[in-house]
Amino acid sequence: MKNKIRVAVLGSTGYVGMELVKILSNHSYVDINFLGSETIHGSYLNNIDNTKEYNQLPLLRPNNSFNTEDSDYVFLALPHAVSNKYVKKYFNKINIIDLSADFRLDNFDVYKENYGNEHECKEHLKNFIYGLAEINRDKIENSKNIAVPGCYPTSILLPLIPLIKNKLIDTENIIIDSKSGYSGAGKKFDFNKMKSKNDYNFYNYNTNNHRHIAEIKQELNKHNSENEVKFSFNPHILPNFRGMISTIYCDLNISIKKTDVINILNDLQKINPFIKYIDNDETLDFFSVQNSNYCKIKIFNHHSEDKIIIVSAIDNLIKGAAGQAVQCFNIAENIEETVSLV
Repeated sequence: MKNKIRVAVLGSTGYVGMELVKILSNHSYVDINFLGSETIHGSYLNNIDNTKEYNQLPLLRPNNSFNTEDSDYVFLALPHAVSNKYVKKYFNKINIIDLSADFRLDNFDVYKENYGNEHECKEHLKNFIYGLAEINRDKIENSKNIAVPGCYPTSILLPLIPLIKNKLIDTENIIIDSKSGYSGAGKKFDFNKMKSKNDYNFYNYNTNNHRHIAEIKQELNKHNSENEVKFSFNPHILPNFRGMISTIYCDLNISIKKTDVINILNDLQKINPFIKYIDNDETLDFFSVQNSNYCKIKIFNHHSEDKIIIVSAIDNLIKGAAGQAVQCFNIAENIEETVSLV
């Protein structure tokens, strides 16, 4: 049996951090030996949430008290512009899996434009692998530094990249409409914005101006050699805690049929345990992917034969964050990809 891998989690009391700890605590090859928090110290996670996975875990300590010599991996479930400060300290001392946006973008000027901060560790941007497991599996293997993709990009890139690589869709006019549970906004989100005295609210935000657009554009263009991919992106927040659905409207290239798209997605699911192409009457909804690492994808006919509608569903906290991080960890460590995720 493989020796236990010593793992630390910084930011372990946020939504993503707590999901990450839950998954890692059930991992047969992992020993969690440090849990860090920016706000809660000297207590235990099961005092915050009485979930069995949080029993018998280390005491919560300040993030900055972590010593790299004590662990083999550190998962950074920290806010943007905070992770890069820790990477600057830890680089080349420990394997790093970063769940913030700090190392997803290849260009530090693009990072500053979208996140409003100077990158404090830009010399190491090139040393991180973009951890979209189904697309970059070969690069993730034996990688020491992994940047976990954002939740919206994950739900969009997984169905689109295979179609773009195989030149099935027109890349000049893609329309993306995404809905997310409010947990995607983090613990600082004010849920009172989502409800009134008698009803719940639902709203769009940052249309064509969302931070994740740069990430989506960067990764789509890596797989399109002919021209720049052009798309519109309209995200929404729903009064559900977790879940994400992206609806993508595409024009098929000349002579391409819906069956060609279906064949590619069927091939994709054959080699990727967390991709599920739905070819029956199942409705894609939040509940169907909740607490799972699956990305479910379905294709619908458009009233025009040269267009298709793609719907993808993920749990934004799992496949869009913590689960994908552990999936990348498994791949990097040559552990069966599904360990602790099914």
